Amino acid sequence: MSRFRCEEVLIDMHVPPGWGPPPDRHDFEELASPADQFNERTIAAFRASHGRVGDTFDGAPLLLLHTVGARSGQPRINPVTYLADGSRYLVFASKAGSDRNPDWYWNLRANPDATIEVGDETIAVRATELTGAERDEKYRAQSGRYPGFAGHQQVTSRTIPVIALTRRESPAPGAGGTDRRMLRALVRVMACRRAMPVALGHGPRVPRSGGTS
Repeated sequence: MSRFRCEEVLIDMHVPPGWGPPPDRHDFEELASPADQFNERTIAAFRASHGRVGDTFDGAPLLLLHTVGARSGQPRINPVTYLADGSRYLVFASKAGSDRNPDWYWNLRANPDATIEVGDETIAVRATELTGAERDEKYRAQSGRYPGFAGHQQVTSRTIPVIALTRRESPAPGAGGTDRRMLRALVRVMACRRAMPVALGHGPRVPRSGGTS
C-alpha cells in the first residue's frame, strides 16, 4: 500500500461524534473538490455553533446526515436542510435542481439505517422515502417556507425525493453494537499504518508477485 493510498484512507474517514477528532486535514484541503471542502467547513461550523450555521442555507434548519457509501462502504457525512414533521425529520434530495440525485440519497436507499446530528444531539434513524400525495404535500410545505426548493423542482425533470428520518433504537454501549462502518474504517487505518514504513522505504522490501494493487 503506497503512502498516497494510506493518506487517502485517513482523510476519507469521517469520524462520527464520540470517536475522537478526525485525522489531520492538511492533505485533504489540497486534494478535495470545492464541494467537499464546503461540506467540511459547514460540518465544523455546525459543531462549533451547536447546529446554528448562519445564513448559508437561507435560515433553514440544518442537520448532519451520517450514511454509509453505497459503493465504497465508507462512512459519509452531509449537511442537509430538513423540515420537522412531528417526530420525523424530512430531508429533500434536491441537489440544487440537478438532474441527478445526491449520493446520500443512494446511500440511504442501500442502507436506510443512518444517524443524524441535530443541534448537540445524535440520533439513530431509519430512512423511508415518501411517495404520492404525501410526498407532494411535504415538498409543497418546504417550498412554501423556502422558495428555493420550488425553483429546484422547476429546473429538473426528475421528481425530487423526500425522505422521512424516523428515530430507531440504537445499540446500548458495550452491548455488541459497535458501528460496523467504523470498525471497517479503523481496520483499514491500522493496516495502512502497518504498511506505511514499508511503503516509505523504512522496512524490509517485499518482492512483488506481479500485477498492480
